[in-house]
Amino acid sequence: MPANLTQQYLKAEAAYRQAQSPQEELDCLQVMLREIPKHKGTDHLQADLKSKIAKLKADIQKQSSQPSAAKSAAKIPRQGAGRIVLIGAPNVGKSQLLAALTRAQPEIAPYPFTTQAPQPGMMFFEDCPFQLIDLPPVTADYLDASVIGLVRGADAVFLMIDLASDTLIEDTQAVLARFTEGKTRLGRITALDEQDVGVSLTRTLVVLNKTDDPGATDRLQMLDEFISLPFDRCQISSATQTGLDELRRWVFESLEIVRVYTKHPKQREADMTKPFTIRRGQTLVEVAENVHRDMAASLKGAKVWGKAVHDGTMVKPDYEPLDGDIVELHSVG
Repeated sequence: MPANLTQQYLKAEAAYRQAQSPQEELDCLQVMLREIPKHKGTDHLQADLKSKIAKLKADIQKQSSQPSAAKSAAKIPRQGAGRIVLIGAPNVGKSQLLAALTRAQPEIAPYPFTTQAPQPGMMFFEDCPFQLIDLPPVTADYLDASVIGLVRGADAVFLMIDLASDTLIEDTQAVLARFTEGKTRLGRITALDEQDVGVSLTRTLVVLNKTDDPGATDRLQMLDEFISLPFDRCQISSATQTGLDELRRWVFESLEIVRVYTKHPKQREADMTKPFTIRRGQTLVEVAENVHRDMAASLKGAKVWGKAVHDGTMVKPDYEPLDGDIVELHSVG
């Protein structure tokens, strides 16, 4: 990625990955083009942005002239500190895992394609909520239209593999092929490709399910012999609840979540029930934006109670909170 990118560019880039409509994508790309540093090192990226903007404008105009066109699938509003999607072949246990980690009650059955539409639920790591979405299964012959967009806009992916299945190698290869051929790909990080804005990577965790099966160890050894999976991995059993705490912690740590608790100047105690969440490296400005969008514009600073400062220290808006900090925001006027 070119050097000296502005914060506005980086925010627009993150929003572009999560866009759920062509108009949202267009708005983000236009901000990115406006904010990108104009020098020789960014010529390729500038041209790529302009090309994608032109294509999106044409697509939007075409859609507006075809009112009878089929409507897109309903959007799932983003909730929580991050969005994680579950992908995999039929019968790998995605729905069972969603039920084990959240209060969702998806249909669970021992036959393929039980999940026919995205199913959301909320998972908690301690007091921090995350949105999980169970997606329709992926095969060599079938890929639901909703899957690509939701994987592209997610913060992380659980690639589920069934250690009780004798066809796990073929099934896993089919899923991997689907995300190698297109521009939405599985990766070790979540980012846009620095050479092509259209190529998006979503951080992936291999979730090896059904470790309680008698043949699980042998099948895992066979899987490693035939397929190279360059991702983090976690072994679980949804049925016995084994490994689920490790899954929750992986999400919290991988997304670099920072929980910030707020205290009103007129109150002695902070509200420790519902933290505001930001990402590591973000500042009080992002905390203020979560509290109220107008607060960020008038933010003067904050008193902080935390690990890096003495209790009640007054800091500037560029202070980077640590997980567990308590802040008392102060605005101008």
